[in-house]
Amino acid sequence: QVHLVESGGGLVQPGGSLRLSCVVSGTIFSMYGMGWYRQAPGKQRDVVATITTGGSTDYADSVKGRFTISRDNAKNTVYLQMTSLKPEDTAVYYCNVETFLGAKVKTDWGQGTQVTVSP
Repeated sequence: QVHLVESGGGLVQPGGSLRLSCVVSGTIFSMYGMGWYRQAPGKQRDVVATITTGGSTDYADSVKGRFTISRDNAKNTVYLQMTSLKPEDTAVYYCNVETFLGAKVKTDWGQGTQVTVSP
């Protein structure tokens, strides 16, 4: 099975930065498009950023210009570099598979990593 382990979250002040990591195991990582998602308490889980197998990226409007998604296929890892963080970015952040062979796919969610933006 595909196993997803997120890390890198923490408490940061507004305007600060964090880099999240997601290590993927149990499959051939390079064959999957990947995505980052976030969920605040009582709210829906929403997509934050995606990256294709070829490295093309897309972002939610709320994070565009502040967040950068990237991948390192040699390390089976997808990253989310977050800058200029705002309190509204506070959420549990998850990664997941996005595409496989051109089709949209999902696997089980991992534990996520908590990001808290507060003075």
